[in-house]
Amino acid sequence: MRTRATVATVTGALALSALVLPSAAQADGAHGSAGSAAAVARAAQSAAAGQSAAKTGARSAAPASDPGEMDLTFSKLVVNGGKPIVVGTTYTKRVATTFTVTHAADVNIFASDFLLDVNLYRGSYEFPSNELYSDDFPVCKKVSTKVATCKGNISVTPDFDLIGNADATKWKAMGFAVDFRGEDPENPDFSKVGFALQDKLGNATVQRASKQSVKTSAKSVKKGKTLTFTGWLSRASFDDLKYHGYTAQPVKLQFRKKGSSTYTTVKTVKTNNKGDLKTTAKVSANGYWRYSFAGTSTTPAATATGSYVSVK
Repeated sequence: MRTRATVATVTGALALSALVLPSAAQADGAHGSAGSAAAVARAAQSAAAGQSAAKTGARSAAPASDPGEMDLTFSKLVVNGGKPIVVGTTYTKRVATTFTVTHAADVNIFASDFLLDVNLYRGSYEFPSNELYSDDFPVCKKVSTKVATCKGNISVTPDFDLIGNADATKWKAMGFAVDFRGEDPENPDFSKVGFALQDKLGNATVQRASKQSVKTSAKSVKKGKTLTFTGWLSRASFDDLKYHGYTAQPVKLQFRKKGSSTYTTVKTVKTNNKGDLKTTAKVSANGYWRYSFAGTSTTPAATATGSYVSVK
């Protein structure tokens, strides 16, 4: 059962009720574990709502000494090395994030009650359909008095974070920061809380994990005889967290001769309405046979382990 709900409309003290701040000063730039990154996003969004600011890209900043919006921006965000985030049905998938934070000299991002991170969302900025966060705050290292580089993660737990197959798409990225400035995180005076929110940091794609199998009708045949090759192409469903056949997809039957390192395509076959594959080919040499799927925008490539067939 999915228990997570979008947090875009949560405001006030409720937004901060689950927030846990680091209990000690951070060492070596580490923000430490601050519990739910989603709660921090609520804090930033609540502060933004309290200031009645429009949520469009990087906002114009107030002086760091004043309450409200801080002079802080995010840049150079990279999620998972620029590769898609491939998610299955069971295990949590964590992928790395790296980004740069630029801020006014009197904005102390290493203060014990200062929190920042990046997250992904789909839908609109004001009313996202779903959001993905880290499961710990990033480690940031000081580059200069106004610049820091940060390393964090995006964490995706299928039964908690994903709503359905519509989540297999391109997501947008944003950054947030909250400076409580000595305020009680569970009951702050929002007129005294500093914040920063920045949209349009980039994109990342979430894909449904795929599997490809192959099976031969025999492991040894006479040279020139026809062999039958079956297989199944499946992919994760974010609707019911099971694997189902991927229908009507072109898949290549490939062969690699014993002693060679290269597979060649013998023919292309389409999966049926259950994701099954079945075709035949003549065998003329010892070697390995496999099915290989090239992938789509929502589903990554999948290749079966080669099945060895010998010639008598």
